[in-house]
Amino acid sequence: MREIVLDTETTGFEPGEGDRIVEIGAVELFNHMPTGNTYHQYINPERSMPQEAFQVHGLGDEFLSDKPKFAQIGLDFLNFIGTDSVLVIHNAKFDMKFLNAELGWAGLPLIPDDRALDTLAMARRRFPGSPATLDALCRRFSIDNSSRTLHGALLDSEILAEVYLELIGGRQPGFGLQPVETGQKRQAGANQDWRPKPRPEPLPPRLTAEEAEAHAAFVAQLGEAAIWNRYD
Repeated sequence: MREIVLDTETTGFEPGEGDRIVEIGAVELFNHMPTGNTYHQYINPERSMPQEAFQVHGLGDEFLSDKPKFAQIGLDFLNFIGTDSVLVIHNAKFDMKFLNAELGWAGLPLIPDDRALDTLAMARRRFPGSPATLDALCRRFSIDNSSRTLHGALLDSEILAEVYLELIGGRQPGFGLQPVETGQKRQAGANQDWRPKPRPEPLPPRLTAEEAEAHAAFVAQLGEAAIWNRYD
């Protein structure tokens, strides 16, 4: 199964008010494992960058001025995500709104909303009442996001891929081999021995007296070198 973990950076919150995408980052997963295949593109929004948005991602007018417009890269982006891969997005409604607005303006096919898997909704279902931002989930799962001083689409996609794998049960989802998280951050070197402990009192043997006698007679026939004689 192919999945694309995806993030965008924008000039604001509403494409209907003139806001545009300025960066797309995406990471490919296959059967829930990163393949190393990524997509990353800065985009000229054809408008000035509001100061509030610049403070979030640090992408200014001068830096973006020589970058391609969305209409120039839209088809390459669609080719990367394919036609049937699941799009894993944190707060998917936001990114899908912008992506489909840009695709529509470029005269390209839109992405069906049902292709998006929202990790924000997943986190809220799994941890009701707890913070579900990407940074909060990194703290919960002890994922290093120290390089995330500003939002960046590719870096956020790479971090989100790790968060997503934790949300679905780690790199082996469905096996249930990981201990259940309690919400407290794991500490390196902490005792995490979660295996079952021995019973305080052993279970009584289920072997009958007749069966024990028959076994003893069988072992006696094997002679003193029989391996059974090494055990009580």
